[in-house]
Amino acid sequence: MRLGVLDIGSNTVHLLVVDAHRGARPIPAYSHKEELRLTEHLDDDNNLSAAGIELLGEFVEEAVGIAEDKGVEDFLAFATSAVREAANGEQVLAQIDDRCGVNIQVLSGRDEARLTFLAVRRWFGWSSGRLLALDIGGGSLEIAAGVDEEPDVAVSLPLGAGRLTRDWFTADPPPADEVRTLRRHVRTEIARTVGDVVKYGEPNRVVATSKTFRQLARIAGAAPSGEGPYVSRSLSRQAVAEWAVRLTGMGSAERAQLSGVSEARAPQLAAGALVADATMDLFEVDRLEVCPWALREGVILRRLDALPGRLDQSGNVSG
Repeated sequence: MRLGVLDIGSNTVHLLVVDAHRGARPIPAYSHKEELRLTEHLDDDNNLSAAGIELLGEFVEEAVGIAEDKGVEDFLAFATSAVREAANGEQVLAQIDDRCGVNIQVLSGRDEARLTFLAVRRWFGWSSGRLLALDIGGGSLEIAAGVDEEPDVAVSLPLGAGRLTRDWFTADPPPADEVRTLRRHVRTEIARTVGDVVKYGEPNRVVATSKTFRQLARIAGAAPSGEGPYVSRSLSRQAVAEWAVRLTGMGSAERAQLSGVSEARAPQLAAGALVADATMDLFEVDRLEVCPWALREGVILRRLDALPGRLDQSGNVSG
């Protein structure tokens, strides 16, 4: 079947079309995305602005048209922290449904962590043992750990790179006192969760997803995305600690000159590096691996798992 997934994130709104059936690896067929940065369209009362609503509505309308053109049979749409935490989030989604005929599901932070963990588990397989999965988004940080496809623990913290940049930094580059204040805040929030995660056991493998971790790995020397998803990519705690210091001392224009850093994401990379550094340090992770699959793939996999199967002549279930 051809499946369309619309991911309304805090930074990027992304339509991914895949060809897939149950038990098989989803094969990307088409991708269309735009950096709407919805967190920047939240006003002082945490309402998504009229301009932000219009931009989102335009993209969803365009995505529906593309999905039809590409022959999508099943269309899923979900939103994460920016819409979830907007004071007028429900009204925004109702307006978009009226305009575009799309029912957008709002994922809880815990569900984000659980579905991302599912994608990581499927990518690395059962031989990885106990997994610790980390994801830094625009609005939140997700942490999940476990030995099965359903994690033992799944946590979401309001420590997204975009959110922290907007709420804690007043200049570019940020003043040293703001960096120190944010660093202390991030470490305090993460430290509260460490005990709840590690009580289930030490991970055999630590894996990170998200643009922030991918960019940090790239500037620390990992292979570029052009070499494909099957190239092994990793990131050391030492490299993250060093780059967290360097990035907070740079302006956005200078960060954008680094390998693998886009101009759109450069402003929030410093805050994201502080979160990555704190997470790896507090969880005592010396090195982690970067996974090409994340939340979108988790949503796709869960949808495919729910498809009805049928028995073939050998008695096996087929899609």
